[in-house]
Amino acid sequence: MTAALFLGIGLGLGLWLIALWLVPPRPALGTLLHRPDGGPVDPNVGGDGGLGWAGLVGRLAARVLRGIGLPGARLHRDLAVLDTPVAGHLAEKAVLAALGLLTPGLGHLLLALLGAAPPWPVPIVAAVVLAGIGFVVPDLRVGREAAARREEFRHALSVYLDLVWITLAGGAGVDSALHQCAAIGHGFAFTRLRRALADAHLIRSTPWATLRRLGEHLDITELTELAATISLAGHEGARVRTSLAAKAQALRTRQLTTAEGAAQAATERMSLPVMCLFLGFLVFIGYPALAHVLTGL
Repeated sequence: MTAALFLGIGLGLGLWLIALWLVPPRPALGTLLHRPDGGPVDPNVGGDGGLGWAGLVGRLAARVLRGIGLPGARLHRDLAVLDTPVAGHLAEKAVLAALGLLTPGLGHLLLALLGAAPPWPVPIVAAVVLAGIGFVVPDLRVGREAAARREEFRHALSVYLDLVWITLAGGAGVDSALHQCAAIGHGFAFTRLRRALADAHLIRSTPWATLRRLGEHLDITELTELAATISLAGHEGARVRTSLAAKAQALRTRQLTTAEGAAQAATERMSLPVMCLFLGFLVFIGYPALAHVLTGL
């Protein structure tokens, strides 16, 4: 009865996914307008460039997952930080979930051929658990890597603020200082800054507006605050050199505090192996005496 129940649930879920693939739901207009790409064509859908083996195998499943509203806004920003195609990420989730779903069944079949198969509920529960783990693990990996990339961006942003402050002290204007300092550095952060400033030049927009959109798109509040500070100089003629210096100092202080907290957390985690080693040593020393006392009774 239990096996038939789980098999029925799996069959219904499979038919539901097939129906979603054949007739995908249309997203709401507000969702389309608030997407970061904002264009009528999503470059992450279709094609195999950059998707790898997961894109080739799980392309159809990725379309289904996008049809039901995945990924969420937070995960979408994490993927944008990592420059990872949405379709490739969803395909990877689908492939790992399918592998987790099928592996216990194959193992059960091999054990059945050897005459040592466990009861049916065991592979069914294992398949559900492994499928859930395979579906969630890519999101956890993306979140961890995106957090590291944002921290790298903050370090580069503090350097960028110092360069802008020095350029402004030399008599340059706000726009020229932003463009000149962005052209100096290398790496992910400076590449994104140069791209945002180039977009501002092409669409005849202000640099602080594009920097604010970039900060919101990448979920980096420090960049949004920088855009707000620079906009004061553009709109109200405020002197921002002192504000930029103070913001760079505050950003470095925050990074130093974060590094100290991470170091203290690592030190506390190192105490756990020492404690386990100490307990093992006590067991190793005390077990012979305890065994001798128990056998003597």
